[in-house]
Amino acid sequence: MNRSERLVGLLAARRPEPIVTVARSVADVLNDHAVFEIESIDRMYLNVWQPRLAYGGGVQGFFVGHRGYHYASTALMDPITKAFVTDIHGFVAARGLELVAFAKGQRKDDIAHEFLARFTDEEGVLFVGRAQEKAGVWRTQRRYNPTTGGSYAWLVRSSAFINFFYFYCVDADFGPFFLKVSTYFPYTAKLCINGNEWAKRQARRLGSGSSRWTMGSPRSTTLPTWRGCSRSATASAQNTSTRCCASGCGSCPTRSPTPTRRPATGMSCRSCRPSSP
Repeated sequence: MNRSERLVGLLAARRPEPIVTVARSVADVLNDHAVFEIESIDRMYLNVWQPRLAYGGGVQGFFVGHRGYHYASTALMDPITKAFVTDIHGFVAARGLELVAFAKGQRKDDIAHEFLARFTDEEGVLFVGRAQEKAGVWRTQRRYNPTTGGSYAWLVRSSAFINFFYFYCVDADFGPFFLKVSTYFPYTAKLCINGNEWAKRQARRLGSGSSRWTMGSPRSTTLPTWRGCSRSATASAQNTSTRCCASGCGSCPTRSPTPTRRPATGMSCRSCRPSSP
């Protein structure tokens, strides 16, 4: 290697490395401005149904054994349905609520937000909605005895488009929620609540007063301490309040339950749960 080649090699070795600028991520920006963070269930659906009315023998027992009819038929369900729907319309009229007929493809949450923006009370019913949706129903099928040739009614499961009523409400503890009720036998229902709304309202009640929230951030920030327990819930341990009651922390009077009982939860612990009923 000659002198000029060695000089070029020395200059290349001393050349500074280029500076690479990395843009800040959304998580970095939120971490600098978040007051505190939580992790919680978003939407929780609770199904309401009667197990004995989910099969043919139970429906037969209801109409024959409980109602005293000689047979079970969908014709006996019609008067119950009409009375139930009449009571819903009476509920709406008595309270001066608005009955909204949902159109196909219409976002129900958008309508609920409009009513919520005009609602001034702490809790109550926003409005009642009605929509046709597909659901499992009972139908009566005519069958024949192969020996005698006589006909008899037989209940079979089927599906049909029926009316559902949506009761959109606001609760002081859980915030906005809705109850979806079927208008056809066996009148199942579904309750939808929001875990984030519950957590926000509990934090504000405990003195946070913040309206800015970061969901699912990896950084763990201590939340306000639950009443009666000095262990705080953090974003890195979603079930801290549950584990506090189930294992029995040093400052919590609720001790570990026996193995034969269901473990206590954050809502069932009288010392650690918030003031919600």
